[in-house]
Amino acid sequence: MSEMQDFKSSLSDVSSRKFETFSYLPPMSAEDIRTQVEYIVSKGWNPAVEHTEPENAAGYYWYMWKLPMFGETSVDRILAEAEACHKAHPNNHVRLVGYDNFKQSKGAEMVVFRGKM
Repeated sequence: MSEMQDFKSSLSDVSSRKFETFSYLPPMSAEDIRTQVEYIVSKGWNPAVEHTEPENAAGYYWYMWKLPMFGETSVDRILAEAEACHKAHPNNHVRLVGYDNFKQSKGAEMVVFRGKM
């Protein structure tokens, strides 16, 4: 059996914090992010963009960027909104969420831009 890796993270070290599954992997490329957005669209989930300051990212409340994009199927429009949020709030983390209407929960969630720490 292989050894489990310990990811050193703490509340006092903002740069060490992990937010979701993808945080434990190498950073996603633009193409990787696009693939994830395509998956969200293929599942029929409603995309939304959220952001928050790095020091508040461990909390439950993230600011919503506009309203969720109900019924949006254009991957380019979704990515453009995430980019617009990042440009408007360059010091904040920006995450993309895919809301599942039927299960009434998040089907996907990933940080697509990390703010300055």
